[in-house]
Amino acid sequence: MEKYTLIITEKPDAANRIATALDAEGKPKKTVSNGVPYYQAYRDGCIVVVPALGHLYTITSKQKGRRYPVFDYQWVPLYLAERGASRIRVWLKVIAQLAKDAEGFVDACDFDIEGSIIGYTILKYACGGKEAVAKRMKYSTLTKEELQKSYAHLQPTLDFAFVEAGLTRHEVDWLYGINLSRALTQAAQNCSGQYATLSTGRVQGPTLRFLDAREKTINCFVPTPYWSLTAKISVNDTVLEVEYEKTLENKAQATAIRDACKTKEGQIEAVDVKEFLQNPPVPFDLGALQSEAYRIFKYTPMRTSSILQHLYLSALISYPRTSSQKLPPSIGYKTVLKKLGKAPAYAKQTADLLSKPTLKPNEGKKYDSAHPAIYPTGNLLEKPLDSAERNIFDLVVKRFLAVFGEPALRQIITVTVSINGNFFRLNATRTLKEGWLRFYSPYVQLKDDSLPSLAEGQKVTVKKVTLGDHLTKPPARYNPRTLLLKMEKEEIGTKATRAATIQTLYDRKYLSGTDSLFVSDLGFEVIEVLSKYCPSVVSSEMTRILEGRMEAIQQGKETKQNVLQNATETLKFVTSELKEKEAQIGAQLSQPIQKSRIEERTVGACPKCSDGKLVILRSKKTGKRFVGCTNYFLSKCTAAYPLPQTGTVKPLRSACKSCGSPIVAVYLRSRRPWKLCLNPSCPSKGERKSEV
Repeated sequence: MEKYTLIITEKPDAANRIATALDAEGKPKKTVSNGVPYYQAYRDGCIVVVPALGHLYTITSKQKGRRYPVFDYQWVPLYLAERGASRIRVWLKVIAQLAKDAEGFVDACDFDIEGSIIGYTILKYACGGKEAVAKRMKYSTLTKEELQKSYAHLQPTLDFAFVEAGLTRHEVDWLYGINLSRALTQAAQNCSGQYATLSTGRVQGPTLRFLDAREKTINCFVPTPYWSLTAKISVNDTVLEVEYEKTLENKAQATAIRDACKTKEGQIEAVDVKEFLQNPPVPFDLGALQSEAYRIFKYTPMRTSSILQHLYLSALISYPRTSSQKLPPSIGYKTVLKKLGKAPAYAKQTADLLSKPTLKPNEGKKYDSAHPAIYPTGNLLEKPLDSAERNIFDLVVKRFLAVFGEPALRQIITVTVSINGNFFRLNATRTLKEGWLRFYSPYVQLKDDSLPSLAEGQKVTVKKVTLGDHLTKPPARYNPRTLLLKMEKEEIGTKATRAATIQTLYDRKYLSGTDSLFVSDLGFEVIEVLSKYCPSVVSSEMTRILEGRMEAIQQGKETKQNVLQNATETLKFVTSELKEKEAQIGAQLSQPIQKSRIEERTVGACPKCSDGKLVILRSKKTGKRFVGCTNYFLSKCTAAYPLPQTGTVKPLRSACKSCGSPIVAVYLRSRRPWKLCLNPSCPSKGERKSEV
């Protein structure tokens, strides 16, 4: 092959799109070497485009074993540090071979901190130190036009500020994670003699602390009583409900007011009408989109991130990992709208916007130097999307349209009614002019109240006055959306890592629940240990300061060496404290770990005995697994059910719809999981067996 420019991309899909966009005829030659695809294109010379698979290098300790503290580390190929990553060895070998005959190098990984590290480490280690001579492609969409423009205007060097900040973040996070996690894990293992992976880190710890604090507030909450008064009145044959002007904390007073209102007639004292403009929403940054996707569709932040990545790689939306709420004119508002208008679902709305004399988005305050806010590219679908992808794509499109809409004109009507000198109120809202609301439908639904003609001094008929007794409620538990917003407010983690942090808390069994997040006994004990013996590592303030220092590295105002030195000094002190208290920590963690293990295997209540539970067990004789009662080995109960001997079995803690018996999920590598009823006589048994 003639000499060529080697382009490194982050993912195979991106490599395909970049090669297709850059090839003069749009038909690059694809080659697969030992399972690794790469593309040969021609555009003012030969170009070879080869993808990574995300991070191909990671950090690992230089010392062997699981001792701590550990401060000597190195960047190594992923296959040397992680099981199941053997494929990476071949991948790096192919990239290294392609690098030998290349005369120029371009980093075309995503233009953010993670993408910069991926490109930098490949160029440095796999390509033989080419990071110093490589150029950089910067783009926010994978559209043909933008990729060609990006290649025509290559940045002369890598974005070393991003690289330095990213390397620092990874290394600091590794130092905190490896040392604190080993301290907890070894303390528990030395006490119980059983291994269980426990983890924490500089973002994970403060996040768990938010949940812990909320849970304790809820558990310690003492409800107090209060009373409300509601009157049903009739005006022009229309029955309305009006509320007493304030909440009452004294029952005797509430009862006295109710009794005083036992009259047949009242009077409208005032009708207050106010109009206000409701501005359009601002463009989506990643956190806002994750929050909105949970509010509307109940998609977890992690799931939304995954869907967005697929839409981005399909060139349907711009780069999603952005904190920007700005849409610069350079993206071409009219061009995007014209493309979207070719889809029947958006034709009328885009036509309305294109008829405006000017297009100006309602922007937010947040700015990201690397990328604009998330917006649709205008490209039409090349292949069908699944329902979740369609939902998120439609949400992105509708939000983009809405930000160009006019403010909505709304009206608030406050009616004050006097019943024997006691004032009751009614608030009603109306939409006078839809404005942007019609572009964001059905994702915004505002209440529109209907009222009869009302005037001051008008008499009303009092039909009934009701006294309601209530108790104050504790604050709501966090859900994935509100926890994400809390992390963003406290400035811990990054737009790209917050969702993964929440997922890690689930994976470690510190957290459970979907709509409401519950802290497990293990989660409580972990945060109590950390708060007691090393409170600084669960402090959001410490994490916020570190985030600020890493941001300063990106701006050239701080150095990697200073930040790492500070982190090392902090960890030396913290790990010393944890080692000294290892026995106490182990004793505190062992019991909830054991309880967590039992809960993982618990299927449900035993149908045969009153005090037993059905759990996943193994036979002492054959080693085969089955579901049996906890009293089975005590010879107190004979309840037992067979299980498949291959795949992973997880309790679902729900009942079969056909017979009411407990069900489990069976996961096989090559198949989708299926639900299995434990009752051998279940009417659905034959159907479920056919799925195996």
